[in-house]
Amino acid sequence: MTAFTIALDPIGSLTDEAFYQLCQRNPDLKLERSAQGELIIMPPTGGESGRRNADITIDLGLWNRETQLGYTFDSSTCFKLPNGAERSPDAAWIATARWQALSDDDRRQFPPLAPDFVIELRSATDSLPRLRAKMEEYQTNGVRLGWLINPQDRQVEVYRSGKPVTLLDNPPALSGDPVLPGFNLDLRRILPATLDPTPRPGVPDPA
Repeated sequence: MTAFTIALDPIGSLTDEAFYQLCQRNPDLKLERSAQGELIIMPPTGGESGRRNADITIDLGLWNRETQLGYTFDSSTCFKLPNGAERSPDAAWIATARWQALSDDDRRQFPPLAPDFVIELRSATDSLPRLRAKMEEYQTNGVRLGWLINPQDRQVEVYRSGKPVTLLDNPPALSGDPVLPGFNLDLRRILPATLDPTPRPGVPDPA
């Protein structure tokens, strides 16, 4: 399954409160909204992607619990970016001062800020151009560090504020310095030992 994008114009548009209530009334759906007001319905996560994402969130959470430098968020958290888009990264982190500066209502609903750090984990059916566009949106909206982890090609794309994207081939680990001081993500459980030979939608069979 792939993500579905629904253009609401010219029928109308969702207000921030209406989108929030739509998400609350449909907890089994993972919904996002683009800066143009399009409604995006994300597919359920498969077993391998869910396992990998759990490992990532655990490692990030353990580092944060030890350092107590901020707050960690899982893939169910939706953030309202400065450009109006509402996005749910697979993992995110926000420094303490920025999170505590929000009101109680802002914390309870969709926090109106870009995280300091985000991770997107590509699943077997995810469109790589769509994920890259999402990472660029994070970058332009103030995310200081972002990792696009691509297990299918054993690659990681690193997005840093104000810098060109760095492509890493089969890295054994990733360092979060200086945004996440001392955080190192071991990728041995995330990236497969060999490339996945299964053809993916829209990707020609290499054979």
